[in-house]
Amino acid sequence: MKKLLVASLVLIGGLTISSTVPAAITGSAHDFSATNWADGQICLPCHAPHNNQNATGDLLWNHDPTVATYTLYDSPTFDILTPGQPAALSKFCLSCHDGTIALDAYSSHSTSTDVRISGFANLGTNLGNDHPISFLYDSALVTADTLTGGGVTGLVTPTDSTKVGVAGLPLFDGMLECATCHDVHNKHDTLKGTGLLNTPNDGSKLCLTCHIK
Repeated sequence: MKKLLVASLVLIGGLTISSTVPAAITGSAHDFSATNWADGQICLPCHAPHNNQNATGDLLWNHDPTVATYTLYDSPTFDILTPGQPAALSKFCLSCHDGTIALDAYSSHSTSTDVRISGFANLGTNLGNDHPISFLYDSALVTADTLTGGGVTGLVTPTDSTKVGVAGLPLFDGMLECATCHDVHNKHDTLKGTGLLNTPNDGSKLCLTCHIK
């Protein structure tokens, strides 16, 4: 009986604790369950546990992929010598955010109403006025940025334990992608409505995680 009581208290305590866990994607900008095209689902427009579209199983991806070719960012201070088209990880985001594919274009959704993303969230295929993505953020880039900056580095080294790549913003196989800055599943619940950011941008905190200014 004593053991049962203890177990019950632990269970009740666990339930109490779990009720305080952030709701994550529920209620965030990526919760489409209240729309007339998401079939009442939160995950389904992007993911499916079975019969999803991605043949290799990556992310159990369920949304129609983008096939767009993008105009890339460039500037006189851009130190990436051979920027390439967005990598697959960022193309998952662009499948909706470049405006070329309907939001409701996903497997098992039978009646498409061709709902397209609009407003500020529609980046289009011209990414020339957007932060570059899908590039290797490594010590060589930091060095190149230092040389063009007249001996003054403008980027945080990716091994800085408080900054990008370790305890700060995530890199993906060393690459900076959309998900480096944006938390697609809104795990940081307190940031709802602020661009689904991985860290608050008060005082440009997000920018200063990588850039030394």
